Amino acid sequence: MDQLIECKDIVKIYRGRGLAGAARGFKAVDGINLSVAKKTSFGLVGESGCGKTTFARTLLYLDPPSSGSVRYDGVELGTLSHRELRKFRKRMQIVFQDPNSALNPKMSIFDSLSEGLINRRIDKDERGRRIKDLLDLVGISYAYKNRYPHEFSGGQKQRIVIARALSMEPDFLLLDEPVSNLDVSIQAQIINLLSDLKKEFSLTYLFISHDLNLVSYMCDTVGVMFKGKIVEQAPTDLLVSNPTHPYTRRLLASIPGAAFGERGLSKGLEEESVLVIEARKAQRQGSGGCPYYPFCPIGDGECTSRAPGLRSLGDDTISSRHVVSCFKTEAGT
Repeated sequence: MDQLIECKDIVKIYRGRGLAGAARGFKAVDGINLSVAKKTSFGLVGESGCGKTTFARTLLYLDPPSSGSVRYDGVELGTLSHRELRKFRKRMQIVFQDPNSALNPKMSIFDSLSEGLINRRIDKDERGRRIKDLLDLVGISYAYKNRYPHEFSGGQKQRIVIARALSMEPDFLLLDEPVSNLDVSIQAQIINLLSDLKKEFSLTYLFISHDLNLVSYMCDTVGVMFKGKIVEQAPTDLLVSNPTHPYTRRLLASIPGAAFGERGLSKGLEEESVLVIEARKAQRQGSGGCPYYPFCPIGDGECTSRAPGLRSLGDDTISSRHVVSCFKTEAGT
């Protein structure tokens, strides 16, 4: 399939304080390679603080990567000037986690939706027609166009944020935990809306979440992220039916009400004691070993000597798309 997004060796380092700040910098994203095919949904899942949102910002060049490259539909974003990137970015839009901070409280909904259209030099009458169509599309009455964000519920505000992203007529939407701040019943409505919009406009999604259950429902391919690295990636059905990395298995086994534990996914994944974890952390310090080793029930000395890279678990077409970063796992284990 044609790739819309191609990321190669993306690294993002935040400088520490002081004169030697660069040497003490924090590596929030550590060598991510990722591709998203056109008209598909790629899910990126991981616990809070693993670098998902940082990666999202580097992908859109809102906060450019420290190293690595991002190609969008064959165009290397790092080679574009600021002006070229600004024009190009209308094809890539982001829906943030918190609609309250995404909308200006001093601007009416009509004015918020007008901003992008004004930048595109759409005339006033056409702007009004497009805004009406956008609000109708996401289930917000056009009669509310002059209201302010505080007059809407959280779910309504997220619908408005989605409408604003669509006003630029993008090919690609980056959804950064778009439902995590909403009630469960409202989450389902927003997810169904996003699914309908994807089909109607042939959109490509990168869906970021800490909820593996939700990502597996929404996405064609899932990547599991831990401490700035992707530790496992596979087509959704394959990853859910045959998770191989210990971290992925633990995420699946922890889903409330799921039957993953019945298939033995939780076997051998009992929580390690604090003393064992601290001892393993000390053993790994400065070794450049596997980042998950301190928490892994199957790790050994090999895992402290070097960091594993992503490797394919099979030679056939489907299995070759299942990659994992672990020395101790094989397909079917």
